Amino acid sequence: MEKATIDEVRHLSAAELEAGLDEIRQAPKDRGTLALIVRRPAVDEREVLEEGQLSLDEGLVGDTWRMRRSSRTADGSAHPDMQLNIINARAIALIAPDAARRPLAGDQLHVDLDLSEANLPPGTRLAIGDAIIEVTAQPHTGCQKFRARFGTDAFKFVNSPAGMEMHLRGINAKVVQPGTIRVGDSVRKL
Repeated sequence: MEKATIDEVRHLSAAELEAGLDEIRQAPKDRGTLALIVRRPAVDEREVLEEGQLSLDEGLVGDTWRMRRSSRTADGSAHPDMQLNIINARAIALIAPDAARRPLAGDQLHVDLDLSEANLPPGTRLAIGDAIIEVTAQPHTGCQKFRARFGTDAFKFVNSPAGMEMHLRGINAKVVQPGTIRVGDSVRKL
């Protein structure tokens, strides 16, 4: 288990980010790979795991999803359709060339799979290891923490029309079948 920290780094320019779009578009459509599992044990803390447990009640076991407040629920509690944040591994590799900084995005699962709306609309189920998750309709957009960590150009890039269509900032999902997941597992559309 590794811990990631926030450090000052040079952020990529809009031109550098745009130049990487073709590589992201080459992500597999139906069967990809789980590249990274990141648990958030506390605010601004990250633990990189080789193996994790997905739970119906907790999402990624040991993650603070359940304790995080949401402006999208009536009572401010954790949103049930935002248990898991998933980002395209190629997109975050472009945005954060230093692999040690990738966990700072805040997404628990980094997958080499096309996350676009056209490929994974809400309701799509994905098998990962022993678990099954379901893509939800809740949007996942870049926030001020993302901007601070990866720069204004990266924030604009993920929220651009192309970025939104490709879900470069990622997607939200919920666990529908608990199970064990491991880095390197196949991520398969059902």
